[in-house]
Amino acid sequence: MNILLINHYAGSVRHGMEYRPYYLARAWVRAGHRVRIVAAASSHLRARAPELNGRRVLDETIDGIDYRWHATPAYRGNGLGRAANMAAFVAALYRGAPRLARNFRPDLVIASSTYPADIWPARRIAALAGARLAFEVHDLWPLSPMELGGMPAWHPFIVLMQAAEDYAYRHADTVISILPKAGAHMAARGMAPHKLHVVPNGVDLDEWDLPPVPLPAPAADLLAGLRRQGRTVVGYAGSHGLANALDTLIDAAALLQGRPLAFVLVGAGPDKQALRRKAAAAGLRDVHFLDPLAKRHMPALLRGFDLAYLGWRRQPLYRFGISPNKLGDYMMAARPIIHAVDAANDPVAEAGCGASLAPDDPAALAAAIAALAALPAARRLALGQRGASYARAHLNYALLADRFLAACAAPPH
Repeated sequence: MNILLINHYAGSVRHGMEYRPYYLARAWVRAGHRVRIVAAASSHLRARAPELNGRRVLDETIDGIDYRWHATPAYRGNGLGRAANMAAFVAALYRGAPRLARNFRPDLVIASSTYPADIWPARRIAALAGARLAFEVHDLWPLSPMELGGMPAWHPFIVLMQAAEDYAYRHADTVISILPKAGAHMAARGMAPHKLHVVPNGVDLDEWDLPPVPLPAPAADLLAGLRRQGRTVVGYAGSHGLANALDTLIDAAALLQGRPLAFVLVGAGPDKQALRRKAAAAGLRDVHFLDPLAKRHMPALLRGFDLAYLGWRRQPLYRFGISPNKLGDYMMAARPIIHAVDAANDPVAEAGCGASLAPDDPAALAAAIAALAALPAARRLALGQRGASYARAHLNYALLADRFLAACAAPPH
């Protein structure tokens, strides 16, 4: 098949997040399909931007995947600049729909940009090409900016996004959801229930079955030093933002002072400096911060932890379920996971690969860390291996890519 994947924020191993479109597309290419990813050149997620050098469009091939980058205005934050960036991308897609349909001739068009407005040009392309249309849901928009950002239902941006979401559920042949418990919401917005298929975020087994890429010196030296001191390392790798509940981890570390533990936080984000200040003010010498590492270093980094932390805020939006990107990598590292969450699903509990507890509770988190750290090494290893086995069976991107296409090929009811 010719598969056209529209994802405003799509990345690659060359550019950074987001990785899901790249891994799915690479699996499809390996299966013999032709894939084109269409994305915006400006994104707040990527570590490295495509180099358009003044061009309006850039075509390049990465690991057999044809990428098309559209020039869009740069932005910061979630204000008017980001809205203008979205509008420019959707307009470019709509203008280019006839040529894209004629030249690429897709058999399947996937609208997958987190915000739902890409459904309009996607349906135009699908209609012109006689292709099936899939709508992929990462987050529920406009519910997410309403519940997380406090935007009112009457706001023009919300009204537009609501119209796009409703249109997508009515007109897509297939709806693919990363969120496992969102079906009732989607049906209430006009989706026929038979359209829905759940395909979670996954993990690339190739990255874990090859010899690990050695860590840069600062990370390698820190972990080696902590190991020599006999410390149990509680690690976190990812964004340092409000949603990641790292302040709760710092509070738990304060309650565990004096124990042979160390806390290693790797990544970047808007709250990192505040977290540094909080740890310093509390005199927490066993809390260490490292700069972000490339994805190729994740296997070596995560295997350098003894326990892995994943935390969430208490947020009603999680009633639709969660599918965190980093969880597959945590599981593949075969380390017990401490999961502070209140959501409609809990993959850590399903896999039996760690400890799950309520969010926003430093005392409960400290108790869970202490309990896991006190387990014999063989018991911790067994917990970690459960996670790795679960990830291989349920989160392998090669299997998820097949499931995705099988859902899109399902005949209408």
